[in-house]
Amino acid sequence: MKTTICLLIVLICSVYTPASAQFNFDVEGGLILGTSYNKVQIPSGTGTRVNLPDELKLDQSAFYRIRAGYRIGNRHNISALFAPLTIHYRGSLDQSTNFNNNTFLPGQPLNVDYRFNSYRLTYRYDFFANGKWRVGAGLTGKVRDADIRFKSEYADTHYDNLGFVPLINFYASWKPAYHWTIILEGDALAAKQGRAEDIFGGIAYNFNNTVGIKLGYRMLEGGADNDKIYNFNWINYASAGLLISL
Repeated sequence: MKTTICLLIVLICSVYTPASAQFNFDVEGGLILGTSYNKVQIPSGTGTRVNLPDELKLDQSAFYRIRAGYRIGNRHNISALFAPLTIHYRGSLDQSTNFNNNTFLPGQPLNVDYRFNSYRLTYRYDFFANGKWRVGAGLTGKVRDADIRFKSEYADTHYDNLGFVPLINFYASWKPAYHWTIILEGDALAAKQGRAEDIFGGIAYNFNNTVGIKLGYRMLEGGADNDKIYNFNWINYASAGLLISL
């Protein structure tokens, strides 16, 4: 999947490479501060609905994501994102829980591994692009690679899901001073079957035209409600990143 996305970027860039084109890279990482909620019910009709952070303890963990982008002229932006995510819960449940047609008894040690990897390809057009403001919107094609695993001494089962999700991409930045930029960006969309929001808000400091750093807060929220699965989560991140323009 990562190889396919990179090949698409290279192909698009090789077709049209004007003198004003610019590559940019955003390497982001930080700490997962917590999950406001992570409600799981599988199967959605007969399983037991459990809010994982209410029942179990979240292991402290880090995250990273890598975005490679390409700006054509001053307004057209193409980017590919690889955003792996795995979080771990440990503890025991207060009630007998049916997950994926397996029963997990109360009081027994339980490990839950929650994986939600994301691969995205985005096109964005910047409506405003002057010295201080850059504001744009576009479309993102997202492939999610999700898996939820419940493991105890007596049972071990998981439910995985691979699917495509279209999202609306948005970006807004303001430069109050030469070196400083305030940024709000993300992908989001809501429908009857579910919703997804991945939003970053923060500041960036540019040392020069090539290298900068950013610091801020990221939230990932959303989920799905259908005949097979009910899962909605809200994940909070403390985020820092390295920004490179070539």
